[in-house]
Order: sequence, then structure tokens, then C-alpha cells
Amino acid sequence: MLRMGLRGSPRGEVSPAFLSLTLDASLARDPRYVALLSNPKLRALATALSPGFLRFGGTETDFLIFDPNKDSTLEEKILWELQAQQEACGSRPAFAAVEKLLLAQWPSQEKLILAEHNWKKHKNTTITRNTLDILYSFAKCSGFHLIFGLNALLRKDGLQWDSSNARVLLDYCASQRYNISWELGNEPNSFRKKSGIYIDGFQLGQDFIHLRQLLSNYTLYRNAKLYGPDVGQPRKHTQRLLRSYYVNGRSATREDFLSPEVLDTFATAVREVLEIVGGTVPNKKVWLGETSSAYGGGAPRLSNTYVAGFMWLDKLGLSARQGIDVVMRQVFFGAGTYHLVDANFEPLPDYWLSLLYKKLVGTKVLQVSLAGADERKLRVYLHCTNTLHPKYREGDVTLFALNLYNITQHLQLPNYLLSKHVDQYLLLPHGKENILSRSIELNGHVLRMVDNKMLPELTEKPLGPGSVLGLPAFSYSFYVIRNAKAIACI
Repeated sequence: MLRMGLRGSPRGEVSPAFLSLTLDASLARDPRYVALLSNPKLRALATALSPGFLRFGGTETDFLIFDPNKDSTLEEKILWELQAQQEACGSRPAFAAVEKLLLAQWPSQEKLILAEHNWKKHKNTTITRNTLDILYSFAKCSGFHLIFGLNALLRKDGLQWDSSNARVLLDYCASQRYNISWELGNEPNSFRKKSGIYIDGFQLGQDFIHLRQLLSNYTLYRNAKLYGPDVGQPRKHTQRLLRSYYVNGRSATREDFLSPEVLDTFATAVREVLEIVGGTVPNKKVWLGETSSAYGGGAPRLSNTYVAGFMWLDKLGLSARQGIDVVMRQVFFGAGTYHLVDANFEPLPDYWLSLLYKKLVGTKVLQVSLAGADERKLRVYLHCTNTLHPKYREGDVTLFALNLYNITQHLQLPNYLLSKHVDQYLLLPHGKENILSRSIELNGHVLRMVDNKMLPELTEKPLGPGSVLGLPAFSYSFYVIRNAKAIACI
């Protein structure tokens, strides 16, 4: 039996951009590959997940040098000419030949990125105006607000931040009227490991003040948002937890992805961070600036399959319940196996899960608990329904549930909701690989794009009043309870 708190106030509320995305700066390790963001299919998939933030960050942030005078690559030049000829958000059929070449070379580039990440060897990369143009165009045309991470490892003798390259980049972005928010550096707690430079909290604070003063010199950026600092660990020995990943991608197992104990480590990590923030800057919003299931680029043959959805959906539920304001998924597209869209521009199970979450789950978080079941293995979350969905209205509620049991579990609504109609959105793996499948079904229909620009209908299965909600072994589902008349949602 489910116990639901529909009568009082919501237990919390998150940002309308709660589920947001990242692009890792490693995509610009060879700036030619940023041109892949012009693919119309990739843009259609991103647009479906908007609105939100798009954070361009990660370890490589602190190794990117902007040179406005450097000649662009042939691929970038072709794209630049096409952009000049067509609307910024229009299709670019003539780019297909260049794209084909880049995609053929991408697997070797991906290996290089992951190898450098594992060796912890980083080299500076020069990015051009075109890198910024394509990145901004992708964000804007897809309905996202770009957050750009500036290089914080450029330092003067006294270890003060050297802002000269940031100034050149800001000059260019301001000249193009690019509406961008900013971040300074990626995980400053790991600067020593990355580059041998140690920056303490006081110096970091001075650097952020310096950047805020620099932004105030630009009319366009005087009131721009500045985010950070982001940390991978607030104190010693907690790095594994506070990277906001659960497991090491190189050693993770299928069992890790289905383990209540592993899933619970995230709640512990969030509690630690919120305690530190609450004790130093009360009421300051806390974001997960980049997060997925397994660090080190993800777990091969796991992070890109149906089984990864348990960690992702549970993380969304726990984050909202504990008061995290925004969760940024690492990565939308790029190297590794924790992406939402693969190198062939095919959406993976976590993409469809994210899409359903965006469509069905609203910003107000409600209280829900279970009677007569192990809440660690049958995990339930409740929100007001997203009323931007054309089928639903104020007062409707969305329940989402994860079944970590190896047998079907049944959820019974409270008596006062038994007369209500429920729309089920049950997600199950498709194909013989079962939970290790890279294909997913919604209510028995395989989810795949209709063509390069059109996504399929996300069709509900109506359940009559009084229905018991059946959740098969190792599965997850959304249920919209219509006309619930939840006071908290009105």
C-alpha cells in the first residue's frame, strides 16, 4: 500500500531546469569533432529534452586556450560557410560528407580521450571562434542555456588567476551577443592532481571575485550568472562518493547497478554536501554539475543499457527529494559509454527515460512511502505532474517506481485514490539481451525515432479505477494519477 502526502504543502520544489545536460570539454580535444553538434538528428533529440541548462565543462575545461586568430580546420570552415548561407538553426545537407569523415575517425578519437583521462595526462588544446559558434548554436537552437567553463589553470607567479585569455574569449562572445552563463574551472580540489598547482579556498574565492569584476565590464554579462565552485570531494577520502558517481566504470558489475546498498551511497553523499553548504552559506542552491552512473567514462556494456536506468531514475528521485535544485546529466553526446545518444546518433535507454521524466514529472516534490514492502528494493517517488503535458492538469500527480526484486511487485493506491484513472508508462528492455539491452519498450512498443527529425509518440496505457499497479521484476515505470486533486499541486 502506498501512503501519499497530497493534502498539505509540497515537501520541496526544484528548478524547472531540474534535468539538464552536459557536453564534456573533451569533445573539443580535437575541435573538429565539435562540428558533429550540427547534426540535425542530434539537435532534434536535444530539443525534445529542453528547456534546461547545457554545461560545457569537465577536466579538459582547464586545458582549453581560446585563439580568435587561429585558422579553423577545413571541417569548421565548411560549416562556417554553410552557416553564413543558411539560417543558424536550419539543416545543413552539404555538411554530410564532412560528418561522414568525422564519424569514421571518431572511434580512434574516443580511445585517445579515454586513454588520456585514465593516464591523467592533459595537454592544452587551442579552440577557435568556430568552436564557440557551433557550441552556442547547438545550445540555442535546441532550447538550452549554455554554461561555459573558463580555464582556471592559467596562473600568474603568485598563483593568482590569469584572466587574459578569458578576457579575449569574453570579448568575442560579447561581440556576437551570445547569452551565456559562466563557470571558473572544473573540480579545483583536483588541480594538484591535474597540473601540480594547489589553490586554497581563499585564493579560489579571490578568483571568482576577479571573474565577477571582469564580467561587470561587459554590458551583456554584467548580470550574467556565475556558477561554482564545483567540487568532486568536500573533504578527504570521500572522492568516490562526491564525484556524484556511484561506481568505477572499469570495475563495475551488473549487480552494482541493481544494488540497493550502492544506490543508497548517493543519498549519503548528498547529505554530507548539504550539511557543509548549510553550515557555511545557508539557503544556497546546490547543483549536481555533472553526474552519471559510473566514472571513468562509464561502464562498458552497462552504462549504455537498460540496467543503467535504475541508477539514473533513482538519482533523479533522490536528488529532488533531498533538495538538489538541478541535476546535469554527463553526457548528452561524447566519449565513453554513459552518454544519452551514441556515436551513431541513436538514443539509448537513459535518453528515453530522461524524456519521459521531463514530460511527466513536475517541479513540486511530494511525500510518498510504502507499507508492507522493503523500500530499498521497491523505490517510489512522487511529484506533481508536469502540467505542460497536454493531457494533464493541475492536481494530477506522477508516481515513479523502481523494482529491484527478481519477481513482480504490486503497488496499491490509497483508498481515496481507488476511483481515479491512472496512465501507465512502463519501460522494459527489448530483445534477447534483457536488462543489458540498448533498446527499450514503452508499454510494449519499441522506442525509436520515426526519422532523423521526428520522435515517436510516448503513448500511455490507461488503467481503470481500482487497478493494482504491477511492476515486473527489474523494471521501472511512471504512473500519472489523473484528477487526484492534490492540494499541494494546485
